Amino acid sequence: MARILVLLPQAGFDPTEVAVPWRVWDRAGHEVLFATETGEPAKADVITLSGEGLPWYARSLAARHEGRRTYAIAREAPSFRAPLRWDAVNVAEFDALHFPGGHAPGMRGFLESPVVADIARAAFAAQMPVSAICHGVLALARAGVLEGRRTTALTSRMEGISVALTRWALPGHYRTYPQSVEREVRRALGRKGQFLRGPLLPKYANRDRPEAGFVVQDGNYVSARWPGDAWTLALRLMDLL
Repeated sequence: MARILVLLPQAGFDPTEVAVPWRVWDRAGHEVLFATETGEPAKADVITLSGEGLPWYARSLAARHEGRRTYAIAREAPSFRAPLRWDAVNVAEFDALHFPGGHAPGMRGFLESPVVADIARAAFAAQMPVSAICHGVLALARAGVLEGRRTTALTSRMEGISVALTRWALPGHYRTYPQSVEREVRRALGRKGQFLRGPLLPKYANRDRPEAGFVVQDGNYVSARWPGDAWTLALRLMDLL
């Protein structure tokens, strides 16, 4: 049995990118713990979770039924209700780390935290399995651990579509930073790194098609783009364990 730590912002994360990996690893018998900035339970992005405020033509941005149902189960788990504090995390006590994503403004504290960056650097220095998805890859890029590596992340196309669909109804909610995630991650990769966008028309992995998502593996590091890749990412990290 492995101990896996999921690092969370205090609020604003994507529920599917947290709950689906948690469910996969928990059912496999691994111990999954969580860590937040304050040590209080984290809250997912309400708009992504409920779809409230999204115009009818942007409803696809809301979490699907499986993601909502799994998140409802995950938030009742004892480890989710009593997370560690970021500054109390000892990377050596874990076998793997997971960095989820999300668009909401609440993600900024997570993405800009020097404590989260230190945790990322310690995990890569220890060569332990690390998974990241969507904006979670940006946290690693800012920690300086992705130079020369192969990775994916939320693509500019995916991010641009979300921004365009919600421009009037939810201005700014899906644009965490003026610069896209892909552009900043590409810069952090350096000349020897490689950013892979995956299929133009992505498939959505689920319980019946867990391998349908797109992930990129580079040694003990595995990355993904969006909630539709969460199942596949969780299984690939488990392979590394």
